[in-house]
Amino acid sequence: MTSHAFAALAHIRILVIPVGPIPRTTFEKYAAEIRTFDSIRLGDIPSGMKDERARFMPNPLSSGYLYLSYPSHPTPTSHLPLSLFRPSHFTLGIIGITACSSSYSLASALEQFENAVLDISQDSSTFPLAKVCFAFEDEESTGNTGLGDTLSGIVSIPSMMGNKKLYIGTLLADLCSQILAEFGRMYQVLENPIGNEYLNSSLFPTLPSPSEMPLSLSSSGNNGFHSNLPLYSSQPELDSSGLTAPNFPLKRSSTSGPGLSHISSLTQRQSSLGPSVVKKRASAIGAVSSHGRLYKVLGDFFLLAGRTEEAMMWYTEAIVLFKTGQDPVWHASALEGMATVSVLDAWSAGLGLQSSVGNGTIKEPWAEVYELLSQAIALYHKAPVPFELSQDYSLLALTYCTAVMRQTSLLFCIWSTKGWGALAFASMLQPGSTSYMQKMTSDSSWTNLERLSIVSGVSRAQIANTVSQAHGPWLLHLGPHERLTTLRYMASIYSCLGYKRKEAFILREIISCIMDLIVCGREENDVLRKSDVGSANVGNRPENDDEVNTAGKGAVGMRQNEIAEGNQSILKLLIRTCKVLGVDLEAVGVAKAADNTPSEGEGEDSERKDLEDLTIAATEPFGWPELQVGVVREAIAVAEALPDPLAVACISLSALRTMHSVLASGDQHHLYQTAGRNLAVMHRRGDASTVEYWAEDPIMGVALLPLALHRLPIENPCSILTAKSSATKSLLDGTTDPFLYNPRKSSGPQGKNLIVQGEPIELTITLRNPHVFDLEIQSISLSTTGVEFDYNPVSAVVIPANTLYPITLVGTAKTRGTLVFRGCIVQAPWGAAKESLLPVQSDAEENLFARRQSAVKCESGRVKYGGLESRPWEKGGRRLSTLFPPLKKPSQFLQCVVVPEQPLLRIRWTSLTHGAVMLYNGEESNIRLTLENISSLPVDFLRLSFEDSTIGPAQEALSEGELSVFEAYETEYDLLHRRAFSWRNDKEITTISPKQKVVLSVTCLGKVGCTYGTIHISYSLMNREHEVPASEVFYTRQLSYPVTVTVYHMLECHDMNLMPMVDVEYDIGGWAGNSVTRVLSEVDDPAEWCLFAIDVRNTYGLPFEVTFEREQAGTKGATVSSTVPPGSMSRIMLPVKKFRLSNDIISQPIPTLSDRQFVVGKSKLSVDEEQAQRELFWYREELLNIISARWKETNGDRHGNLSLRQQRLTLPMLRALRTDVVRVNLTLMAGDPDDGSSQVLDYKGGKYIASPNTMLYLRVEVSNTTLSPLVMTLSVRVDPAEQVLSEGVLSNMTLGKLQGEETKAVEVPFYFLCTGRFEIGAEVQILGAPKSSRAGTSRTRISVIEDG
Repeated sequence: MTSHAFAALAHIRILVIPVGPIPRTTFEKYAAEIRTFDSIRLGDIPSGMKDERARFMPNPLSSGYLYLSYPSHPTPTSHLPLSLFRPSHFTLGIIGITACSSSYSLASALEQFENAVLDISQDSSTFPLAKVCFAFEDEESTGNTGLGDTLSGIVSIPSMMGNKKLYIGTLLADLCSQILAEFGRMYQVLENPIGNEYLNSSLFPTLPSPSEMPLSLSSSGNNGFHSNLPLYSSQPELDSSGLTAPNFPLKRSSTSGPGLSHISSLTQRQSSLGPSVVKKRASAIGAVSSHGRLYKVLGDFFLLAGRTEEAMMWYTEAIVLFKTGQDPVWHASALEGMATVSVLDAWSAGLGLQSSVGNGTIKEPWAEVYELLSQAIALYHKAPVPFELSQDYSLLALTYCTAVMRQTSLLFCIWSTKGWGALAFASMLQPGSTSYMQKMTSDSSWTNLERLSIVSGVSRAQIANTVSQAHGPWLLHLGPHERLTTLRYMASIYSCLGYKRKEAFILREIISCIMDLIVCGREENDVLRKSDVGSANVGNRPENDDEVNTAGKGAVGMRQNEIAEGNQSILKLLIRTCKVLGVDLEAVGVAKAADNTPSEGEGEDSERKDLEDLTIAATEPFGWPELQVGVVREAIAVAEALPDPLAVACISLSALRTMHSVLASGDQHHLYQTAGRNLAVMHRRGDASTVEYWAEDPIMGVALLPLALHRLPIENPCSILTAKSSATKSLLDGTTDPFLYNPRKSSGPQGKNLIVQGEPIELTITLRNPHVFDLEIQSISLSTTGVEFDYNPVSAVVIPANTLYPITLVGTAKTRGTLVFRGCIVQAPWGAAKESLLPVQSDAEENLFARRQSAVKCESGRVKYGGLESRPWEKGGRRLSTLFPPLKKPSQFLQCVVVPEQPLLRIRWTSLTHGAVMLYNGEESNIRLTLENISSLPVDFLRLSFEDSTIGPAQEALSEGELSVFEAYETEYDLLHRRAFSWRNDKEITTISPKQKVVLSVTCLGKVGCTYGTIHISYSLMNREHEVPASEVFYTRQLSYPVTVTVYHMLECHDMNLMPMVDVEYDIGGWAGNSVTRVLSEVDDPAEWCLFAIDVRNTYGLPFEVTFEREQAGTKGATVSSTVPPGSMSRIMLPVKKFRLSNDIISQPIPTLSDRQFVVGKSKLSVDEEQAQRELFWYREELLNIISARWKETNGDRHGNLSLRQQRLTLPMLRALRTDVVRVNLTLMAGDPDDGSSQVLDYKGGKYIASPNTMLYLRVEVSNTTLSPLVMTLSVRVDPAEQVLSEGVLSNMTLGKLQGEETKAVEVPFYFLCTGRFEIGAEVQILGAPKSSRAGTSRTRISVIEDG
């Protein structure tokens, strides 16, 4: 059936037709407004009927809905026997739409509408049940349309009406009310015994004629649409049984079905009714029959009326009776109705908001509906064939296929909407408004389809197995329209599920059905034409009654005008089917014979297609060659049957182009002859269309042979000359050349091909012939624009079979300007003249293209692809796109810029031997190059740029953005301040005259990891006589000198540490003779200093002298030297005075040395952690500015710098380096400080010397170094505390408020009970500050000895 919505059984079908001379756009506009009403509330249905027409009317307060659908065509006549079996399948209402104007009246519109309804409805059909015509007023003729006239059957809608939509909804509710009223009349005919007998007389019965029914007791007032339906308020007597049916009053709220006497008499009649359904039942009229079908029809009417509770009740009653009898077809239809009611009830009850159950042990909420439909399908499948249908199974097959499609729709809606929910119900009720099938078609990736299966709990295989039940021998019994509808539904389901092969299988059957219809239609047309000709000859027969022999001599042959409408749609289906099987029938298209010059867009597409075709040609074939050849023959047969000679030629030539590797020689010649024959037919008929060059694009590739590197001109913008940070930006952004293009990295498609005036260039064009016969090219010529280009054209070329044939064109540009190669114009037999563009490819692209070819050949037979991904065009787009980067957008044409004559330099001499240099890490060396001008033009512009092996990895790490902010800063610092090559005399050389020699000196720095480098020397003549200089660009040439670098890594720095001087136990006397002695003696106050220590290891075979130097403001410079033997490690110590940076400095973010505006760290740090990181960074930078290191060979003159930037600063080191906010000084004294007899104990080696059992006093001096007052507390700690006596509380002693730069002293008495080593620490905290933060701390060591 035409509607594939799951809830189609509950849809009231309303046909919308145009009436009168209404424009198509106007009709579509008003029809779209009507179709927006897909449901109407039962409470909006008007009431007021009191007779049998009120049987199916809803209650005024009903909460249900009537569901509407708007088919595009009426139900076929062949489906008329289903009028009682499936009333929802028929058009129940008709709405006419007309536009009234001053020239078109309402009476004329009503008359045409009545005639249109009569043409649509059959004489013996019960439907439609209601009709109405909507007359919309034309806006241009307001007031002159006669809308004031009142006619029955037509409703006027003025153009000035404000809310038309509300009024249209009211009219639709009135139309539905009429339909429901007619349901009551229809059922009244069926509920009497004779009507019930007619209902059980055949498998698909129809309403009895009025002559066979008794007269109505009250026939007055029957003004409905069908006046031939009699009205019954009581039921006649039942044959000889003498039983009469009581007269039951009809109430609007009742669910009245048959009389109770019918139910009681049913049990008495069951024994007399045989269970067999296969006998002819037309003679059983008047006999006693079951009420199962009557109940089922009653359930259908209640379902259409939106009263699901009554529908479910009567379906249940019908199924009970069907189980006792043998009526499987009606039983299955009742099960379908119950399934529809179950879904509507679930949606009304809110169960649709529940999601599908993922646990397999719990039953899905839609499982019962699925089981009901499965039972219905099984009953349809095994239903016996009645005698009256022994020759026609179309309706029975139609019901079976419809049930299968309904079950498929259930699963598909649940699957496509991600489970049992609101979206699933919406798609089951009105699939047209949701369009989930279109969404599935747009996103058919395997990941999305499998995700839907997992989420919804419905697998794609389950849906495919369900819909496959409709495919079988019963398709042959369907009518052509029904067969096409069923196959189209199956193809769309397979397409949405991603089963492309199954879709192609169904599409082939669809094409077969369509071609059968075309052939049958032509035969019928031929018969009609011959009959028309015969009738015409009868009237014009001569007097002697001799027949005219039209086939004799002198007869005129006529060719019937063929209609090509719809041919393209059939060809699209054919092409889609063949593509699934691996056959591309669109490889050869139609060319315009009038203009063979492609546009710009065509040239770009042609260039891309050439690259794709070459990749596809290198791959292995896909699919079964025998099947593909058979499909091609089938496609040619279809195109010939249409007929479409152009399509036949395109298909034949496409097969030659794409399948030449699997076609036999005879097949290739046959396809070639078929294409030629059809092209000849086209030209003979006057069709000027022709096909493209059928032997693929003969231009496989074009290459402009590059000039030598030292002769290649390079274009540069003049703005680079004035940019100050060009070198810095190029190093950080990835351009090794600060302002010039590198010839090894010059881009092809986006860059310009530069040639020098008067110098010859060469173009190499590669042709190909993939066929088994020689291919003749009549002419190949170049199409150029711009400056004059002198070359030798090629007149004729014969390409041998299965070979590549290169040709070379040599030419010279005569003047300056732009030279554009538009392409090659190629002429070959059986094809139109084609202008093939010369694709521009750089060296990188040619290498990439060659790698793609080799990769495809390497993967042949090694890499397995799943399903349709094995097709050549799929593999070329998937696998190769992941292996190689995508090609840049190619230029439209091969364009060359002819630049003026350029000077020429050469490297005459260099100071390096074999271009190699060996350095220590941190050592510098000078490389001298001698340049000579060998041209007749001077050089007035000279610049040097460099690249080395360390720049690339650093730039790549910066571009990836995975480095932290600190690491990015260090990488940028290394690129900018520690370059491997540099030229420090860039202002010395200004001009190089012809035949002159100059010497350049380049500094090379030893960097670990640097293995090679290149010195690029760019030069040009900027100021030319009698010429206006260019304002935007200038051209240079470039010399490149490669250098092999060997760097020895001999010294390594490890374990940098900073510790407070108070924690260091040192004895200057014990370090006599060490260079540390002098610098340690400068430490006056250990609390103000910290000790810098680092380990230096010598990994080389020679000793080196290492020198660390300190340059700090406020202190004298200090130097510490040490000789590190081979394989040894020395520890260097240097005191550094503590300092404290201002908050303005440490609050600044870590800077970037490049022009990047946003540098975001990958790690997510809190505000405190980020502040700590910044503080560590700025203190480390200040420390590296204070301390520097250098090395020197012990027995040589080679020297260099030692980098400390690999060392990290930790938080303990920061505490030792940073000055506290509060300064704490500890002094240990003997004697009572109150009487002035106190004396400071001896301090040696970083500790005090004390005696046991003596009263000592610890003087703690706290100084506020800030300018603001602070309230502080003091805590004193002794370790070990068990052997020390103290007075008072040592923790959280209140110091009070100290003003800025104020100092306060506190004395704490101690008594050491024994000898040993003790440590006393003091910590000051600010009130209100976090406990983890400290304002100041200090500690000291005490050595308690006898007689101390």
